[in-house]
Amino acid sequence: MTPPAFSEDDRHFMRVALSLSKRGLGNVWPNPSVGCVLVSPNGEIVGRGHTQSGGRPHAERVALDMAGAKARGATAYVTLEPCSHFGKSPPCATGLIEAGVARVVSALTDPDDRVSGRGHKMLEDASIKVDVGLFAEQARRINEGFLSRVEKGRPFVTLKLASTMDARSATNSGESQWITGPSAREEGHLLRATHDAILVGAKTVLADDPMLTCRLSGREHQSPVRIVLDRLGEMSTGAKLVQSASEISTWVVTSDAKFDELSEKFEKTSVKVIAARCDGDHLDLHDVMQKLGDAGLTRVLIESGGALASGLLKAGLVGRIVHFSAPSVMGGDGKAMIADLGIETLSDMPKFTRYSVRSVGKDIVLTYDYKTE
Repeated sequence: MTPPAFSEDDRHFMRVALSLSKRGLGNVWPNPSVGCVLVSPNGEIVGRGHTQSGGRPHAERVALDMAGAKARGATAYVTLEPCSHFGKSPPCATGLIEAGVARVVSALTDPDDRVSGRGHKMLEDASIKVDVGLFAEQARRINEGFLSRVEKGRPFVTLKLASTMDARSATNSGESQWITGPSAREEGHLLRATHDAILVGAKTVLADDPMLTCRLSGREHQSPVRIVLDRLGEMSTGAKLVQSASEISTWVVTSDAKFDELSEKFEKTSVKVIAARCDGDHLDLHDVMQKLGDAGLTRVLIESGGALASGLLKAGLVGRIVHFSAPSVMGGDGKAMIADLGIETLSDMPKFTRYSVRSVGKDIVLTYDYKTE
């Protein structure tokens, strides 16, 4: 089949839709974060929208409500196939048909079995022209969390690292605040705001008693779910995470053996306890991620010590690394940002592809995507 020919106007309006879709990241799980732009026959944007907090209403519905009668004859630019199934609201494909749009340009087909081509077919059956595939890679990257959950049953995992140039995350005595500068820390809070959850190990909680919230001005309400891996049930009910769990969702993942004990321990708090299998002396990280996917999470940010980072890398669960590198050197007696991986040969190393390099204040932030080839 010959791919559709897209005009420069098509490309412009889909870029607008992609930009809108990013606004929902971290706030719409388990739904995808979609952007939609409605453009009249004379090239005027008459409606725009993105998936709202909690996943409803969908982007198309927001754009249609804004456009009203002006949607008739318009072209809809949507970053993901309009849904075709009844959930808490009617299908978006039906809404577009009833509004009288003339054409739909869609970046991606939705892999969800409830949709997966049905939305596009509904539109075509209603004599609406459908063109698919414009900026598909960009749309896939924005919704990689949703796609990972649908296709693999687990959230997309981003590992955040901060270190000196020689990959040291703390001095030998444990001092680490602050290796990177304030601009890099702000960028780190933006990462929190755009992820569904932030995950740490129990040792981080015991050592630092963190809040793990987003502290960017105007985005405080976008703090992610806080998740602690606590196989041994060591976290105290007095921890800040526990004390603030009624305001910001806090989950503890523990072993099957400790589930009843921790459920009783946190019974009078708002902490959610989840059980996962163990793999020897550690939680089975594949099972952990499967359980988080079952709970609806699509994007999980890891801010951990070197041991958890090592475990996730060895398990092949890291989809992206965001590394904040400071212009300083600590030396071999500093603590490595990633614990031992047991690598004997170069071919065994987890490999990533550099996606971007940016200056952030005095530091550099490097983004790497897992190399699948």
